[in-house]
Amino acid sequence: MLNPPLRRALISVSDKTGLADFAGELAAVGVELFSTGGTRKYLEEQGLIVRDVAAYTGFPEMMDGRLKTLHPKVFGGILCRRDVPEDMQGLDEHGIVPFELVVVNLYPFEATIAKSGVTPAEAIEKIDIGGPSLVRAAAKNHAFVAVATDARQYSVILAEVKVKGATSESLRRRLAAAAFAHTAGYDRAIADWFSRYDVGEPAQPASPTQFPERLQLQLELKETLRYGENPHQQAALYAEVGGSSDRGAAEGNAAVNLLSARRLHGKELSYNNLLDLDSALAIVRSLVQPAAVVIKHNNPCGAATGNVLAEATRQALDGDPLSAFGSVLGFNRPLDLATAEVLAEPGRFVEAIIAPGFDSAALEVLTTKPKWKANVRLLELDAMAPAEFRFELRQLDGGFLRQQADVLSCNRSEWKVVTRQQPTDSQWTDLEFAWTMVRFVKSNAIVLANSRSLVGVGAGQMSRVDSTRIAVEKAGPRAAGAALASDAFFPFADSIQAAAAGGVTTVVQPGGSRNDDESIAACNEHGIAMVFTGVRHFKH
Repeated sequence: MLNPPLRRALISVSDKTGLADFAGELAAVGVELFSTGGTRKYLEEQGLIVRDVAAYTGFPEMMDGRLKTLHPKVFGGILCRRDVPEDMQGLDEHGIVPFELVVVNLYPFEATIAKSGVTPAEAIEKIDIGGPSLVRAAAKNHAFVAVATDARQYSVILAEVKVKGATSESLRRRLAAAAFAHTAGYDRAIADWFSRYDVGEPAQPASPTQFPERLQLQLELKETLRYGENPHQQAALYAEVGGSSDRGAAEGNAAVNLLSARRLHGKELSYNNLLDLDSALAIVRSLVQPAAVVIKHNNPCGAATGNVLAEATRQALDGDPLSAFGSVLGFNRPLDLATAEVLAEPGRFVEAIIAPGFDSAALEVLTTKPKWKANVRLLELDAMAPAEFRFELRQLDGGFLRQQADVLSCNRSEWKVVTRQQPTDSQWTDLEFAWTMVRFVKSNAIVLANSRSLVGVGAGQMSRVDSTRIAVEKAGPRAAGAALASDAFFPFADSIQAAAAGGVTTVVQPGGSRNDDESIAACNEHGIAMVFTGVRHFKH
């Protein structure tokens, strides 16, 4: 019997979203409901007739609900094969009834550990045992049993049951695949928690530099994209389950990162849009004052801070007006009317904008005034959370690289002036701004900053002196009096000579080259103040 009539359903859920309607519809077509504990009480409160599992098995719930469904009369009814006579004979001999549907979702372990101050005892108590066992048993026997682990599956199941009185084999197979993925993800979250915490009271984070012997990813499809970097490449966006991309759920569905941001306007985001928006968000999060950043091909081509957002925006767009055409923008303050008016000026074209809110007047301007009004994507966050410790992955052919993300903040107290010339107060401000920006530029990276604005960028060149020349050329007259930041040390003094020719007056770099003395001497020759940070910021 490929599609046995759906006569009995076993229901035991933690999340009761949509359950009352689902169970009511099942009962309405004659399905007998079996349930346990809190789920049974909930369904009875909805006016449904529910058979108590404990009464059916003749064995009471024990140990504060830890032992409820782990009984042969439950699992026999799930695992029996309708086409094996011996299985069916066993049911008759032991008074076991078969179940055609199992509805289970698991204790909220991930939501529990996401809360602050959770003790190991509290976390461990949310490790479900009976639930995963029921799910796996039903999924294994999907030839005869359907298993629902998500409220979004209820309507699909009902649609078939109302028409056929049963579920189809193809649906049961899809539900089984989802069920095994569900329990695998659940177990992975538990294993990850144990690896991250030393079990004490309260739980203490384990060393964040530890690398587990086995690393498994839990990713959930968020959306299929139109294409990848190029039209001939297919692409999709996945969300990390239980990781930083899940913080929005843990914080009351707040939009706290790119994947949880609300799209207020515009067409679907592209693969390249997402990469650029992620970079824009990382940069503006690192800046304290009102800030705007302009991203093109995953590099900042303009950025600035100002006393007000509109001022910062104009300066950022003026950093490289040619490159800013068709760019992605990021802001660390709610976008107001004055800023929107700057963006809507003739000659500009913006692909996407991410910000912690949009004033209603600003939203009106951006969606009605510029020529690109219909296409610009507007993404809203609830908060600009500061950069946090995390790991990042890069795929290789046959494997992955994993490293701690470069979220090290600027610490001027550890910097050392190595030249006779000392930076002035205003020069220190530009040096710090330039040093903050350079870690977001592809190596070899050189940036020039003047008056808290990015005025020149040299990115991704194979030699540092070429990056320096490009940055100086981009800056033009604005290189005079600018601060230069280099993501790594200067191997030779040629970059200093190129910077001096453009009028650069201060330099910040890691130091550590065998030829540091030559670079220092070149700075002294040209009256340039140079600072060593002792920190490198390669971004390959």
